Amino acid sequence: MSINQYIDHTLLKPTALIQDIHQLCDEAIHYNFAAVCVPPPMLKIARQDLNNTNIKLATVIGFPFGYAAIEAKMAETLLAIVDGADELDIVINLIALKNNDWVYLANELNHLLPVIHQKNKIAKIIIESGILTDDEIIKCCGLYGAAGVDFLKTSTGYATTGATIHAVELMKAHLPSGVQIKAAGGIKSMQFAQQVIDAGATRIGCSSSVQIVSENL
Repeated sequence: MSINQYIDHTLLKPTALIQDIHQLCDEAIHYNFAAVCVPPPMLKIARQDLNNTNIKLATVIGFPFGYAAIEAKMAETLLAIVDGADELDIVINLIALKNNDWVYLANELNHLLPVIHQKNKIAKIIIESGILTDDEIIKCCGLYGAAGVDFLKTSTGYATTGATIHAVELMKAHLPSGVQIKAAGGIKSMQFAQQVIDAGATRIGCSSSVQIVSENL
């Protein structure tokens, strides 16, 4: 599969302009990326731009810190689906994780995942691997893998450390075969993109998408 079909072409900065979203979608159509990922308020605009294409539309939930209440994440999720999202990248409650409250994390997931799957949408769970220990990453693989999420995603891009080869390899080794991996955070070159794919990622979230594919021309 060509590198462009791994890419979620992403623009999540809080100062995004409407013309930036139009450009993002135009680039995604031109390069035939797998998806675009935009802030929730920009979903309707991107949906119009991507109509009559095969490009998926993604957005983020609980972004970037993950500590929004379950009820808030549920409201975000439902609105995002109404506004046209095909895929939802959800930041887990990292405070709960760091305090070893796996019951809370399971409850959060049990509220959100059925709604997403009932609407035939894709759930990508962001664990922020750069601030987790290997043991915490493995525990995430156990919880979210058993629940049947569609993707486990490395990072928001807002932590000090984004995607790493080690994290992707660790996730690949401990996830069920049916759960895919999205690597995101700091992927700015074709070389690194290819490395995370070789490690097991089937999606790449990046804002340097055009630069990456241009390296391959």
